[in-house]
Amino acid sequence: MKQLKMKDNQYRSKSEFGEVQAVVNCIVDKTLEQMERKGIFVFPELIKNSEDLTKDQMILQSFNDMYISGNVIGFLGVGKQQIVIESRFSKGENDYFCQYLLEKVLNFPNYINLETNANQNDKLFNLLLILFPRYLQEAMRKGIFRSYICKQYNDNNARGIINVDRHIRENTPFVGNVAYSQREYTYDNYLVELIRHTVEFIKSKSFGRTILNSVKEEVQQVVKATPNYRVGDRGKIINENRKRTIRHAYYHEYRALQQLCILILRNEKHQYGNGTSNVYGILFDAAWLWEEYMNMLLHDEFYHPQNKVRDGAQYLFEHKNGLIYPDFIGKNNEYRIIADAKYKPTNNIKNKDYLQVLAYMFRFDAKQGYYLYPEVDDMDAIQLRMNRGMTYEKNVTPRDDIFIVKCGLQIPENVKDYTDFVEKMKQNEDAFKKKIFKNLLR
Repeated sequence: MKQLKMKDNQYRSKSEFGEVQAVVNCIVDKTLEQMERKGIFVFPELIKNSEDLTKDQMILQSFNDMYISGNVIGFLGVGKQQIVIESRFSKGENDYFCQYLLEKVLNFPNYINLETNANQNDKLFNLLLILFPRYLQEAMRKGIFRSYICKQYNDNNARGIINVDRHIRENTPFVGNVAYSQREYTYDNYLVELIRHTVEFIKSKSFGRTILNSVKEEVQQVVKATPNYRVGDRGKIINENRKRTIRHAYYHEYRALQQLCILILRNEKHQYGNGTSNVYGILFDAAWLWEEYMNMLLHDEFYHPQNKVRDGAQYLFEHKNGLIYPDFIGKNNEYRIIADAKYKPTNNIKNKDYLQVLAYMFRFDAKQGYYLYPEVDDMDAIQLRMNRGMTYEKNVTPRDDIFIVKCGLQIPENVKDYTDFVEKMKQNEDAFKKKIFKNLLR
């Protein structure tokens, strides 16, 4: 396996990509929407949940003699070539920071320890398996998927369209049976069969039952709905689902689940494939992960409006004009604080970032604003006091009552292993929350 590792939001020379050129050819200058159609799994769904990702963004963009990575982390592969995109805030050989975010936000078990002898490819593939329960739950909230399928029968109770050719072939000499087909609306269809095959594959893993433990009821429903399941039909079921993608908007959760199941089963069958044209992989919106992680740390003291799910909408003006969704609004109405999660270094927080938070502060009568970002350079919090006066009148002075703070959560470096990283992260989280909460609890 030829593999190249790079960071998100990074410039790299094109000369470094020679051993993974097949991957580059499939993804360069292609939008995320185009890559989703080719089978790349993007989490969360672009249009539904992610505020920072849009369907026209690119994973890898060509710029003169450089390639530029986007705001996603994960892996992409073609045949035996692979590109791994790690978090730019991770130092060292292992991307412990990304793993930590996935565990905290998506409630993943520590997938590094799922198989102690797993190689890097297996660990990446395990991410797909761990996502399965979440997508199964979301899809089955709408009930088990039903669809019309054509079933063939050969008995003495004809109730559909008689198949003359098959009847002659199977019922000569005639003994009373009739070969016919009938269109039925049933649970045991191509998609539910695909889900069943995925369930059975995950069960075959040493850690499979641990993964499926949270969706026991859903798994039982799928098993009950697929009495015609045959393990030998797996290839046929995969191909049928690739041809019959779920299109109806009402079943978009099932469309995402279908895509995930195909990716799991195809990767298992081909071990990432041997061709040079079929691209596979899974990508995570790094900014979304960071924002949701911040919400886990701060939810007791902050409201968390969410644009993509239309939760907690706010307005700048009367009559519902000027729709806004601040990342975090402090619950203390006497000392209101506005906070904005930024997955970027402190020096990259500027210009429009300032204008946005100041507008939110003005709207909610807040005197304090915070930028919450990952810190790797051991910098202290920076307080920026808002000016009054004008340069024209030579009376510019900083105010004492309105300010913005760049407050970073220190990402551990020089750790022995993942356990050491987790312990240091918890210590840093406590210190981070103290910086913020001391202003909330006056």
